Amino acid sequence: MEISSEEILETIKMVEMQNLDIRAVTMSINLLDCSHPNLKVLKNKIKQKIIKYSKNLVKVCKELESIYGIPIVNERIAVTPISLIAAGCNAKNYVPIAKVLDETAKDAGVDFIGGFSALVEKGFTESDLKLIGSIPEALAGTDFVCSAVNVATTKIGINMDAIAKMGKVIKETARLTAKNDSIGCTKLGVFANLPPDVPFMPGAIHGVGQPDCVINIGVSGPGVVKSVLEKMKDASLGEIAEAIKKTSFKITRMGELIGREVAEKLKVEFGCLDLSLSPTTKVGDSIARILELIGLEVCGTHGTTAALALLTDAVKKGGAMASSSIGGYSGAFIPVCEDIGMIEAVRKKALSLDKLEAMTSVCAVGLDMVVVPGDTPAETISAIIADEMAIGMVNNKTTGVRIIPAFGKKVGEKVKFAGHQGLLGEGIVMPVNKYGSKKFIQRGGRIPAPLRSLTN
Repeated sequence: MEISSEEILETIKMVEMQNLDIRAVTMSINLLDCSHPNLKVLKNKIKQKIIKYSKNLVKVCKELESIYGIPIVNERIAVTPISLIAAGCNAKNYVPIAKVLDETAKDAGVDFIGGFSALVEKGFTESDLKLIGSIPEALAGTDFVCSAVNVATTKIGINMDAIAKMGKVIKETARLTAKNDSIGCTKLGVFANLPPDVPFMPGAIHGVGQPDCVINIGVSGPGVVKSVLEKMKDASLGEIAEAIKKTSFKITRMGELIGREVAEKLKVEFGCLDLSLSPTTKVGDSIARILELIGLEVCGTHGTTAALALLTDAVKKGGAMASSSIGGYSGAFIPVCEDIGMIEAVRKKALSLDKLEAMTSVCAVGLDMVVVPGDTPAETISAIIADEMAIGMVNNKTTGVRIIPAFGKKVGEKVKFAGHQGLLGEGIVMPVNKYGSKKFIQRGGRIPAPLRSLTN
């Protein structure tokens, strides 16, 4: 990929003044050949395979960061879902596997490792049940491990039995990590249509059908988009969309350059570039602030979903023109606790769970990093998940739920998640609907796939 001197100078400006960065370089590793009936052997094989590929990951990223002057916020690893790898193992539960993943991530120097995961959209294997049952203890006893459970797809429908289980798993994870504002739940996501090549946590897995090892890039630039829109006070919405599209093109070009350089230096394949705009708690790095620049008084008011649809579409169009390797989620993230503008909108009571749910129909993923009262019933959490899975299934898009029932906390109280370079941020406990959904969740079974699934 050839980059002109003008593009280089413009990139330097975006880095220095507009918070442009590579949000994640994620090495995705196939562990299928590590399967073994003996737990000790399995753990050793997992560790050896991961270290074989990842030992120089952080070093190479730091080198490229220095050469190009572009910050790389996180280095991460994703592996094949552990429920597949451990299916033939003699382990009673998979907590020891989570701990070896954690140790290996620490040895490699990365920030997160994803793949303590299961794909259960149509039902459970014995291994899936072991993994799901192990999640609370695994996330409470590790620092770097992330877990994703896919419970729905457009082709298959929604596994309501899995959703019922995940409500209880989330509650138990919150209880076991109560001393740190239930931080374990920040590393757990429940998904519909989970892609096989996500660089962002907690949804990152090494999906079936990929090469043995690939590099997936998550690039981000809310600050760059915000800077552009600040100069367009009297522009029409069409002009704003065009400006976002052009900006997304530039950001994507830079991201793919870094991704391919990392892959080449590590002698592995370049996988995909996820061009999602991903906010942080830094001032100027907020999706909410972008939406407000488009014309909203406060994010969450009427018109927010339409403004977010404009932003997401323009980001995708610009990115698609800049790269033929678009993957992952690719859109705009709305993680409440990681976006200073979203946090402020919740504080002003402009942004509710119901409005967030509407917004997820047009953004990159779903209800992300939302904090609810610790005494929220497991069935209510499951019902919130079910609503999001229905949006994903019917609209043939990825949706996810990363919800934190903050143990011991009530509506309006503040939580703050320590560690991970402050990436997980802080939040305010949001109210949930006071009416229950217990009977709906207890019915179980499967919600059938929509008619649009019949595409063969």
